[in-house]
Amino acid sequence: MSTHKKTELDARDGVNEFEEFSSDYHAPVLCNAVVDGLVTRADGIYVDGTVGGGGHAKALLARLSSSGRLIGLDRDVEALEETRRRLDESVRGGRLTLVRGNFADLARLLRDLEIERVDGVLLDLGVSSHQLDRAERGFSHRKEGRLDMRMDVSEPEDAREILNSWPVEDLIAVFRRYGEEPAAVRIARKLTARRPIETTLELAEIVRECVRPNRGAKSLSRVFQALRIAVNDELAALERVLPLGVDLLREGGRMAVISYHSLEDRRVKRYFRSGNFRGEVHRDIYGEKLSPLREITSRPIMPSEPEIEVNPRARSARLRIAERHTTTASTD
Repeated sequence: MSTHKKTELDARDGVNEFEEFSSDYHAPVLCNAVVDGLVTRADGIYVDGTVGGGGHAKALLARLSSSGRLIGLDRDVEALEETRRRLDESVRGGRLTLVRGNFADLARLLRDLEIERVDGVLLDLGVSSHQLDRAERGFSHRKEGRLDMRMDVSEPEDAREILNSWPVEDLIAVFRRYGEEPAAVRIARKLTARRPIETTLELAEIVRECVRPNRGAKSLSRVFQALRIAVNDELAALERVLPLGVDLLREGGRMAVISYHSLEDRRVKRYFRSGNFRGEVHRDIYGEKLSPLREITSRPIMPSEPEIEVNPRARSARLRIAERHTTTASTD
């Protein structure tokens, strides 16, 4: 079967399967496509680098044999507790190992488990439904809560600290670089003039004052996204884990990444296609591409309309999958 046809088939995520692995905590996006594209050996070792509420983990464990193993990582202790509760039998049986940590530290975390190579790595980037729905976590501009946005609540700096202490020039840079917000200068200046800012709704009100009414929703999404990325250093973590993950893959092992905005997807696309973040394709004297990866998805897999209808937050998801092979990488 060609890659193009396989991509089309993988994108047909049935709603029944989607609901089977969902919970009140979180709904896993593109669940069937992830499992079909990632699992090449039923008895292999796999990593879910963003285990969240355990939706993808449950689906992967259902596909793996009794000798297969899954390592579930997350920075959020609440996510780990939910997955442990939901998949307690797999945890107690040794098929699922849960680890609190940042996937940017993947090599060290696996080394601590005495694991040298894995057959697949999954990264579902972004925020879980649970994090968005918990007002006190401060991720949503629709709910009143303290400005937090930390994936790992033990980290010292939250969104409130950034908004109330960073210079206006730094806030402008954050809104431009991580949110691609056209009104970055106006918003940053008004924010600094109105300090201190304590809650999500205070921030949302100021953003709305800075843009036309018909642009308010998009600007709110961009500003909150930018702050969340800055708080959690998300893009740096992504750029760190992609090479680490590839190095840890066995020959023929795969990496699957679900991204939710262009800043993430652009980095994944470039690395999967070229082996570097500049997107520069290097070739040997025979014209063969020098990269540690072969793309399984020539274009991103996106949720079907039935899945979006059930889970509107899946609308912006983009899944890319690549496979490790022996060609030397062109690294940054």
